[in-house]
Formats: sequence, structure tokens, C-alpha cells
Amino acid sequence: MKHIVILGATGSIGTNTLDIINRFPDRFQVLGLTAKSSDDKLEKIIRCVKPAVVALSDPKAAAALKRRIASLNVEVLSGEEGVKQVACLPEAELVISAIVGAAGLLPTLSAIKSGKTVALANKEPMVMAGEIIQREAKKRAVPILPIDSEHSAIFQVLNGERHGDIKRIVLTASGGPLLKLSKAMKQKVTKKEALAHPNWKMGPKISIDSATLMNKGLEIIEAKWLFDLPPGKIDVLIHPQSIIHSMVEFIDRSVIAQMGLPDMRVPISYVLNYPERTALPLPSLDLAALGTLSFEAPDFERFPLLTVAYEVLKEGLTLPSVLNAANEVAVSAFLEERICFGDIERVVRQTVDAHLPQKAETIEDVMAADAWARTEGAQVVQQIGSC
Repeated sequence: MKHIVILGATGSIGTNTLDIINRFPDRFQVLGLTAKSSDDKLEKIIRCVKPAVVALSDPKAAAALKRRIASLNVEVLSGEEGVKQVACLPEAELVISAIVGAAGLLPTLSAIKSGKTVALANKEPMVMAGEIIQREAKKRAVPILPIDSEHSAIFQVLNGERHGDIKRIVLTASGGPLLKLSKAMKQKVTKKEALAHPNWKMGPKISIDSATLMNKGLEIIEAKWLFDLPPGKIDVLIHPQSIIHSMVEFIDRSVIAQMGLPDMRVPISYVLNYPERTALPLPSLDLAALGTLSFEAPDFERFPLLTVAYEVLKEGLTLPSVLNAANEVAVSAFLEERICFGDIERVVRQTVDAHLPQKAETIEDVMAADAWARTEGAQVVQQIGSC
């Protein structure tokens, strides 16, 4: 029996993780859950899986939940400290890190410092503080298992391979719902259009990141730290069908790809059962029915945030934290219809360009850069004005 904590239980990754866990009650037990403010949804999950401890980062939502489940033997914590406490539960063996955005950084780092194996679904901790996270993980011999489909693919392909034999990794990208639109056409894209991903069912933030290709930019930075590779060995390829999740080219020019239908339950099951695999009641990949898989190089002019991400990766220091925070500010402003879709790029670019990079040796350095970028990004949003 493996004891699990899920950080971000009410989101897409959290609910898919629970789906897998519920299919194998003899293998997994949920000890702790966290969410931001969805107390109604968390209550339903609590009554189903019966964890020992839960936390809501919103204190008001936590208080409301505590009243409603007073008859249950479940401890309810609140705030950032409460979430970090759940991440460090002594009996937990695996922590699923699925909190969206920068909010996932400190709980993830807390889990690593407490010696937990971490299954990482959110990109932001590695983007913001990859060097710090890897340093702490190595110090405690803590494994970090990627859930993101692209990084899971690379992780699976590299299983048993020698690091020195890697020529490059290729992260595939669907291109999102706006792949064929020109830069000018994207300026007036509606929220509904930007959220309509053709292949994956995801939360709003990552759906918008997919539409701008910022998700791939963040994945490039994350891949550097997960797989200890320089920027020149990390490439991106547009693959609209989302069947090949990523691939590795080796020095002998052989290329190995990991393939499967676009269903996040597959990489989630892989980390839950690692190093073993278990049977899932999902459809098999039918290549004959698909007929054709297509590929194209990314258009950096239509997806300029990919260029920004590569620039930030090469420069390093506090710039990755600034990039992430500026993007979060811009995406939030778009979802709240305070700026146009095309303005997301402008907010990110102007904020990154305005930053004077500093060393990112401590978590305080990282958080200071994050706070600066949110203030600067908000000012840029205000300057741009409504769509």
C-alpha cells in the first residue's frame, strides 16, 4: 500500500490522479489533500477517499469546510502553512505536486526537504527555482518523477540509457487551438476560442499557455533542470495530433519516441506505480485508424513567447522566475477580459525586458523576483488597458 498526498486535488491533474487511485484501492491510500478555495469540490473528494488531513489555502473556504465536515475524522488546515504541512505528512511516501502556478513552489520544496518522493505535474517550481530544487533533492536523495506528458515521455525513453549518449531531446507541442492563425488574427481571439484545446482537457491557465505556446517555453526551462541538459540540446516540434509525446535523439542518430493517446491518466499511472506499470482500462493506440501523423517546425514569429523562453533560459539567474510571474499576470488579465489575447505577449516581453537579472541562489531571491515581476506586469496591464 502506497500512501499518497495530492497537492491541488480539485484541478485536472488532481481529479485524474484520484480516478487512477480509486481504480486500485488495494494499492494506494490518500493521506492528505490540498486545494485553493474549492471547498465544495474538496468536500466531495473527502467523503469519497477519507484522507486524514486536508488544507485549503483560502482561510475562509477552510473554515466553511471545517464546519461542514465536523462529524468526520479529518483535520482541516488553512493558508500557505497548512498546505506545506500536508505536503510534509510523515507517513506519506509520494507527493503529487499539481498546484497551478507559482503557488506550487513552496509546498513542493517543503515536500522535498522532508524527504518525500515528488511527482511533479506543475512546471512552475522547476522554472522558477530548478537549481535550488535539484540541489535540495540531491542532498536528500529524493526522486523527482515528471507527470507532464512531455517530460514523462522523455523520462520513460531515458530509462536505462546513458546521459552522455543524448544528442538532444525533442518536446512535441500540439500548437493549441490557434496554430494556423497569424499574429494579427490572434489579437482579437476570444476567451472561448483560446480555451478550446483540440486534444487535451485542461484547466484555463494551462489552456491559454498552450494557445500562446508559453507552456512549451516553460517546459523547455523545466527540461533543463529535470534532465540536466543545456538549451542547445532541447528542441520543440509541432505535432498537432498529440500522439508522440516527446522523443530523444541519441549520438548514434537513433531516435526513440514515447507514444500514446492524449490521456493524462497514463503518465499519472506511471509515476504512481513507478518503477512498475499496471494495466489501465483505456483504449489502445490505433495507428491504422489515425492514418497520418504530421509535424512542423514551430513558427517563432507567430509564437514569440517561445523565443522569449529560449532567451530567458540562456540568460538564467532570476529571469525564469520573472518570465513565469509575468505570464501568470498576463494570462489572468486575459481571462478576466482586461487585455486582448495578443497583449499577453506584450506584457511578458515588457516585464522581462525591464528586469535587471540577479543571482537566484536562495528561495528568497526567487520569491523577490516573482514579486517584482507581478508588480511590474500589473503596471504594464494597466498601461495597455482593456481590449
